[in-house]
Amino acid sequence: MAQKVKLKTDYITLGQLLKIIDIISSGGQAKWFLQENDVLINGELDNRRGRKLYPNDLVEIPEYGKFMMEADK
Repeated sequence: MAQKVKLKTDYITLGQLLKIIDIISSGGQAKWFLQENDVLINGELDNRRGRKLYPNDLVEIPEYGKFMMEADK
């Protein structure tokens, strides 16, 4: 089951998500993390830290879990 991540804006970036869920501690670490780890967004591999995540997007990070974006409105 996926953890829910409430979005207070229309979208967040993949780099911001990594900080929110405490995988990284600074934005500068996102590039390194994404080079070293697979990330699936809606079932497709993506490693762009600027990738926009919208409500109902599912992010899967092996060994870290699944995260469902959800509108907070």
